[in-house]
Amino acid sequence: MTKVDNPPEESSNSSISIHEAREEDLYNEKPDISKAAVKKYLATRITTLFDIPIRKTESTVWQVLNPIPGLKLMNSSNWNFYLLGFLAWTVDSMDFFCVSASAPEIAHTLQVDITEITWGVTLVLMLRSVGAFIFGIMSDYFGRKYPYIFICGLFVVLEIGTGFVQTYPQFLAVRALFGIAMGAMYGVASCTALEDQPPKARSILSGLFLPGYNLGYLLAVVFFRAFGDTYKGDQGWRALFWFSAGLPLILIVWRLWFPESKTFINMKKEKKVLAAKSGVVDSWFDRSILTTMKTEWLMFVYLVFLMSGFNFMSHGSQDLFITLLVKQHGIGPDAKTVIMVVVNLGAICGGLFFGQLTELLGRRLTIIICCIFSGAFLYPSFFSSNVSGIIGGYFFLNFGVMGAWGVAPVHLLELVNTTHRTFLSGLTYQLGNLASSASSTIEAEIGTRFPVKLGGATDAYDYGKVMAIFCGAVFAYMIVFIFLGPERFHKTLTVHDIDDDRIQDSDHFSLASDTKASVEHKSNV
Repeated sequence: MTKVDNPPEESSNSSISIHEAREEDLYNEKPDISKAAVKKYLATRITTLFDIPIRKTESTVWQVLNPIPGLKLMNSSNWNFYLLGFLAWTVDSMDFFCVSASAPEIAHTLQVDITEITWGVTLVLMLRSVGAFIFGIMSDYFGRKYPYIFICGLFVVLEIGTGFVQTYPQFLAVRALFGIAMGAMYGVASCTALEDQPPKARSILSGLFLPGYNLGYLLAVVFFRAFGDTYKGDQGWRALFWFSAGLPLILIVWRLWFPESKTFINMKKEKKVLAAKSGVVDSWFDRSILTTMKTEWLMFVYLVFLMSGFNFMSHGSQDLFITLLVKQHGIGPDAKTVIMVVVNLGAICGGLFFGQLTELLGRRLTIIICCIFSGAFLYPSFFSSNVSGIIGGYFFLNFGVMGAWGVAPVHLLELVNTTHRTFLSGLTYQLGNLASSASSTIEAEIGTRFPVKLGGATDAYDYGKVMAIFCGAVFAYMIVFIFLGPERFHKTLTVHDIDDDRIQDSDHFSLASDTKASVEHKSNV
């Protein structure tokens, strides 16, 4: 449902109303899956889809689409935390794509086939969920700051280690550990970047955040070209990994200078208030996870399916594209690099454009429009016979795909609860990634049904047709799931500050309640 959730008002005269208001700040309501509730929910899918934000404001369309007023609401602390999160995600992506950019050279050095090196990429995808689970829990329990620093430290060690590997098993071991670190970073980075931002700035910032993944790809390609011949002739890839280890080191030093996020500090205070009023004794086990399991299980399942669709959408449109360029169109390395740079710039622009468009149309409707828009460019992207047609079509295809992705970070954070925001958003994202890791295999299998003859060769396949079929099916899947799903537009992500005196008052309240209950019990006896 498209709505604006205002922070619940707190009453100074009623301890119970304060308790309930703060619980609503930290947790979502338990899902009602009764027949009547489900029927009512399904009946409102169309009306809520078109209950767009522009209808609830007196501003003009152009005023809503203008991101500058929202960005002006950000102070230096907001910008600082956003850049910390955005750059962490970009560095994460760059480190991942360093293998893709230098796969032939790594294979030559380690004396293995390129397909064996790509297995290292698959291994990273498979282990991301492990990192999201471990560090998601850590970040929601201990804070955003030190998990962020620890993950960046892992990047430094593992990138240096990748540059020193001498055997294929060593390469796989290092990349497996990197997969855990990479999976850990998304949730921590997105919360660092977005959770303390003004609501009016959140959409444009989300639109830029996820395309940081594409920026990471561009940096990997550019720096590979720069370091290609700088170490032992054909082992420049080692220098690339050593260089990439320096970037997270900068982030570590940067993050050390600044405190924990205000939202996490306030959330911790709120949890202490609730625990005191509930009579829960402090222990090593955080009982809030039990509340989250009761209230978020249905949303968690939905988000895994949703993020699977998002990831199938990007992998399905990208994984075999270079193969299409090389095998079907005979495009050389230099032209291939130029094309990939251009289309990734299109992806970044799409994230910015559609991210801000959600201020006008809401999250769900914007994502559906992105899917329809991308579908319109399937034919020119995959069936054009000339390079210019491919570049133009694929530029706008990526514009739409990453436009939808630009909405995803803020949409995720608005749907999950506050208490386990990092854990839920990070794990659902990575489980969706895990589900889609087989997309290239699925496309390759479909491809065997469409053989073509190119220059007398009979072992080539019509990759364009395969990708068009696959992407069309995924776009339809996404439209259905977004249509059926919920929306909490501009939901409050920040947790408001409470002072220590009120925490102490809650402790006295708990003690007084226990004493009163004890007296009543004795009198009844």
